[in-house]
Amino acid sequence: MNRGRGGFRGGRGGRTGPSQFQQGPPDTVLEMGSFMQSCEGDIVCRSINVKIPYFNAPIYLENKTQVGKVDEILGPVNEVFFTIKPSEGVQADSFKDGDKFYIGPDKLLPLERFLPKPKEFGTKPKKKSAGGGGRGGFGGRGGARGGRGGFGGRGGGRGGFGD
Repeated sequence: MNRGRGGFRGGRGGRTGPSQFQQGPPDTVLEMGSFMQSCEGDIVCRSINVKIPYFNAPIYLENKTQVGKVDEILGPVNEVFFTIKPSEGVQADSFKDGDKFYIGPDKLLPLERFLPKPKEFGTKPKKKSAGGGGRGGFGGRGGARGGRGGFGGRGGGRGGFGD
């Protein structure tokens, strides 16, 4: 009985072990950015850290009071800006130019992640195996039935005996 859409490809796999969701501020915080201005209720900051913050990473003051979460990341890789969506009760207008914001060290990505990978010299390109490309041939649509995909490769039969 052919179901049409290919075979079972496996699930996504569940999480193992206890949940790693962290409650409260981290043990240490790193300087992340300085206040520039408020814009439509958000806080706009210039990054002073060489690493890039995760989206939705919690942002703290130096005393580890949570101010909000990273909302957007802007600018070129050599001059990064980010916006903070303030937590409830925090006003973006209450900060002044130069105020510092902090982040947990586990919520940062290295800058290299956003740069193009250097080309590796000395490695030979892999050759594609014969067949399998496009329609027809073996490994194309319809498996080993021959050229142009064959019949009965998709969908059910048309009734009759043995379909």
